[in-house]
Amino acid sequence: MAQKYNIYINQKKLIICSLIPKHLQSYQVVEQEGFDFEIFFHTIDSQLHNIFVMVCQNPKNIFSNIKTEIKVIEAAGGLVKSNENKYLFIKRNGYWDLPKGKLELNEKKKQAAIREVEEECGITVESLGKKITKTYHIYELKGKIVLKISHWYRMKAIANQALVPQIEEGITEVQWLSKSKWTMVKTNTYPSILEVLEGGD
Repeated sequence: MAQKYNIYINQKKLIICSLIPKHLQSYQVVEQEGFDFEIFFHTIDSQLHNIFVMVCQNPKNIFSNIKTEIKVIEAAGGLVKSNENKYLFIKRNGYWDLPKGKLELNEKKKQAAIREVEEECGITVESLGKKITKTYHIYELKGKIVLKISHWYRMKAIANQALVPQIEEGITEVQWLSKSKWTMVKTNTYPSILEVLEGGD
């Protein structure tokens, strides 16, 4: 299987890959030689394209080089399915999202995923399933470029629990939504969340 890293920067995406994905129609090629990630990050918003592609023999090495240049934060969360075949979504800062949060010191990814879902939604997770994917999101924090690596897991929970949004984390709503309502979510969410939904579908 061809190596590929999708790195999200706001509503834009850098794909580092060994082969260009077949479904791509409109994108800008980024050359590997002389690539400076900090310059790329600070100029991406002024570019016309939303998708940028770097084709290279070893995407893992390129991604590792980027990680050494910037601060890395690890987070974990989940796509929670209920016994009524609905899925747990939150609304954070006006966008539909999935519950997740940063790992605490010496905390395991799976433990963090369950803790964050329970804290942000006020529920008890019944069981943890398989890992769905990892997403990569880059943003600026206090003048520094940060890479957030989020680990996503399938989870199960009972639907008839009181849903309590963690207001202090910017969460205003928590809802169980059937797949028929996913269109509403997909039109008002982050590109990285779309990737999780695709993997967990």
